[in-house]
Amino acid sequence: MHPVSEHVPAPQPAPVFDGHNDLPWALRQDFGYSVAAATLDQGQPRLHTDIPRLHAGGVGAQFWSVFVPSTLAPAESAVATLEQIDCVRRIVDAHPDTFELATSAAEVRAAVARGRIASLMGAEGGHSIAGSLAVLRMLADLGVRYMTLTHNDDLPWATSATGALMERGADPGLSPFGREVVAEMNRIGMLVDLSHVSPQTMLDALAATTRPVVFSHSSTRAVCGHPRNVPDEVLELLPANGGVLMVTFVPKFVSEACREHALAVRDRRRELGLPTGFHDVAPEEDPDAAAEFAEWLGAHPAPEATIDDVVRHLEHSRDVVGPQHLGLGGDFDGTTDLPRGMDGVAGYAPLLAALTERGWAREDLDALCFGNAMRVLEAAEAPQS
Repeated sequence: MHPVSEHVPAPQPAPVFDGHNDLPWALRQDFGYSVAAATLDQGQPRLHTDIPRLHAGGVGAQFWSVFVPSTLAPAESAVATLEQIDCVRRIVDAHPDTFELATSAAEVRAAVARGRIASLMGAEGGHSIAGSLAVLRMLADLGVRYMTLTHNDDLPWATSATGALMERGADPGLSPFGREVVAEMNRIGMLVDLSHVSPQTMLDALAATTRPVVFSHSSTRAVCGHPRNVPDEVLELLPANGGVLMVTFVPKFVSEACREHALAVRDRRRELGLPTGFHDVAPEEDPDAAAEFAEWLGAHPAPEATIDDVVRHLEHSRDVVGPQHLGLGGDFDGTTDLPRGMDGVAGYAPLLAALTERGWAREDLDALCFGNAMRVLEAAEAPQS
């Protein structure tokens, strides 16, 4: 027998099943929904996401967010969500050698086996259903596999982590209709996504659901105090529920210094009468105020988050819930900045290398990347007893 070479490379981890990517909205904002103009098959520096970097990052399955801002009127929200669904389908149709639409766990496995990136859809915010369970059912029929209960604003039936109610110190959580939404999502096999929602909404949804939940793109409150992150007292409930926290990479969610800087930016922009939200549109922005803000920002540059910050969230959450309840949800193209060392969706490769160097077991990396997300997807589809 020949001795085993010390230089045989370690097996690659499972493909990445990412929980949240805002490419469809970025195509709406930056390319007028022209998939051809975005040239995704080439390097696209205006985006975090293109086909070469998806391959470099080892992405094998992707939840594309069919997001619309929660500031839209209900009817506008429903129409814009349909436009986002159409955008995902056109991305897949334009690049059939790369992407394959998937609406079930079996279709995800089949697409990955064929070397395609399984493309699923998640609706980011319950405003997309305009208060109608019928619209919810139609989104499911069109292939939407999860819905985040809120986005940045409160709904009549659910409190957001960043809405007006929480700013006033109130957190009523889910209303009776909100519980009906959760029950209907359980019935039709749509995953309940608890990113963006308030702590009480998280607790109410976990009490109401009969299926595992996901946090499609959130990190941990104990490591960074941003309200979009998940408190440990909620995380501790995930093992009993069977759900998954898909850790995200947004700098102000993973770094306390970045969070504090983001608050200072928001306050200064408010003082100057400038929009403060990532999705705010201000076509007639005051040029003097914009110039004053640029001068302020030059004197107060943003700190950088790093891959090590992301690792801290993953390792803290592993300590709380164990490796079988973790996933990855980058929020690429849903934020302006990324941690240093992350080149868009290619950033999964250095992150997984860092975890390997820190001694993460191969089976835990496989669960983090793919297995846990598949488990909750399969659980959502299972017949209800």
